Amino acid sequence: MEMDRLKAFTLTFFEISALLIAFSVLVLILAVIYMYIVDVTQRQQTIRRNYPVIGRFRYFFEHLGEFFRQYFFALDREELPFNRAQRSWVYRAAKNLDSTVAFGSTHPLNQPGDFLFLNGLFPPLEEEIKSRSEIVFGEGQARNPYRTRSFFNISAMSFGALSAPAIRALSAGAAEAGIWLNTGEGAISTFHLEGGCDIVFQIGTAKYGVRDEQGKLDDEKLRAIAAHPQVKLFEIKLSQGAKPGKGGILPGAKVTDVIATTRGIPAGEDSLSPNRHPDINSIDELLDMVHRVRDVTGKPTGFKAVIGQAAWLDELCQRIQARGMEYAPDFITVDSADGGTGAAPQSLIDYMGLPLRRSLPLVVDKLVAYGLRQRVRVIASGKMVNPSGVAAALCLGADTVNSARGFMFSLGCIQALQCNKNTCPTGITTHDEDLQKGLDPANKARRVASYAQNLMHEVEIISHSCGVAEPAELDRSHAQVIDEMGMPQPLEELYPIAQPLPQYQRADAS
Repeated sequence: MEMDRLKAFTLTFFEISALLIAFSVLVLILAVIYMYIVDVTQRQQTIRRNYPVIGRFRYFFEHLGEFFRQYFFALDREELPFNRAQRSWVYRAAKNLDSTVAFGSTHPLNQPGDFLFLNGLFPPLEEEIKSRSEIVFGEGQARNPYRTRSFFNISAMSFGALSAPAIRALSAGAAEAGIWLNTGEGAISTFHLEGGCDIVFQIGTAKYGVRDEQGKLDDEKLRAIAAHPQVKLFEIKLSQGAKPGKGGILPGAKVTDVIATTRGIPAGEDSLSPNRHPDINSIDELLDMVHRVRDVTGKPTGFKAVIGQAAWLDELCQRIQARGMEYAPDFITVDSADGGTGAAPQSLIDYMGLPLRRSLPLVVDKLVAYGLRQRVRVIASGKMVNPSGVAAALCLGADTVNSARGFMFSLGCIQALQCNKNTCPTGITTHDEDLQKGLDPANKARRVASYAQNLMHEVEIISHSCGVAEPAELDRSHAQVIDEMGMPQPLEELYPIAQPLPQYQRADAS
C-alpha cells in the first residue's frame, strides 16, 4: 500500500514537473519571440535592433560592470583610444542624462600632460554672462563671409567612411544644434544636404566631387557645389591627423554604387587618394589654390594640415604678407597626430606628426608674430570629445574646435574598432544594410544635437568658473599643465604669449 502511494506520488511529481518544464519552455519561447519583435521594431538602441535578444546581454553586462569593474574589468580611465569615463560622458550628454557625479573625482590630479583650469575668485553672476560672440570667416575677402556662434562642430568624416543613416543623423542633428558638418574628402551627397545644416565642403587630394576626367580641379563643379546655400566654407585637405603623408583609404567593400557615383569613381574598387595634391608643390601654389577656390566659389576657403616639420609656417606667413591678404587662407584647421581614421598604417597612427598641444600654439604664435592672427581663423581638431579638451584648445588659441569621434559616440559608437572592416555593429561605419537598420537617423539626430549643446554648455561653465563671460575669452592665463614631476606649470610659461614682430605690429592691430 505504501509502495503504491509512493509510486503514485512519484508519477504525479514527474507529470507536474514535465508540465512545468514544458510550460517554462513555452513561456521562454514566447518571451524570446516577444523580445525579438520589440528589439527589431524599437529605434532607440542600435545593438538591440541589429542583434535582437542577444544584444540585450550587452546592456546587462554593462550594468553589472558598475559593480564588478574593480575586480574583473579595466578601470574607468585605463582604456585607449578613449576610456570608459570619456565615452560615458558623451553617452550621457547625448541622451540628456544627468552628468553630475558624487563623492569626488576618479581622475588623478598628478598625471603629466593633463590640463588644470584656474578658477577666478569672482566668477561672473548669471546677469553678467553674455551670449557667445560671433566667429567670422572671410570677412573683407570672400563675397559671402560666414558667421557662426558655435565653437564646437562636426569634423571631417566622409560618406563612405560613414554610412548613409549616420550622415543623415549628423546632418539633422547639426542643423538642430546650429553647428556645421564637414563632408570629409568623399564629396557631398543628398544625405549631407537633407538635414539643412551648415556644411564645410572638403577638397581632398583626389578632389572627389570637384574633379574633371583627369582628376584635376574643375571650376564648374566648384561653382555647382558653392551654389548650395548650405555650403558655407571650403577646406583644402593637405593631411589628416592619423595618417599625415598618406591619402585617404576606402576599401572596395565600402565603395557602393551610391558612393562611387558621389565620388566619381568605379564601384567595388579601393578608393585610394594621392598622398598630396599633385598640383600643390609649394607655398605659393597652396596660396594660389586658396585664392582660386575662394574666387570661384565666393566663399571662405582655408586648409587643413597636421603639423610636423614647421619651418614652412614662416614661409607661409612671409609669402602672405608679400602677396597680400587676398591670398591668405580664411582659416587653418590644425589636426592633431592623435586623430582618428577608418584605415591607416599603424606606424603613422602611432608615431607621425605633432600632437595638438604642441602644434596648435605653434600655429597661433606664428600667425601672431606675422600680424595675421586677426585675418586667419584657427580651427583645432583631434581627440577632443569632452568639455575639458575643448576648453584646453580654446585656452591655447583656437577659435573653434572640431570633433569626429565624439559625434560617432553620440551616434552610438561602442569603440568596437571595426571601422575598416565594413562590420561595424552599430551601423555607423558599415554599408551592410542589415547592420544599418539598427541606426535610426531621427533618434540619433536628437542625440547629436544634445551632445553638441551639452558640451558647449559645460565649456561655458568652465569659462565662467575661470572668471570670464564666455569661452572666447579663455586664454593661456586660465590653465596650467601637469609636468613630469606631477606639479602644475603655468601655460604661459610653457607657451609664452607671442607678440607681433615689429614690422607687423600695425598689420595685426588692423
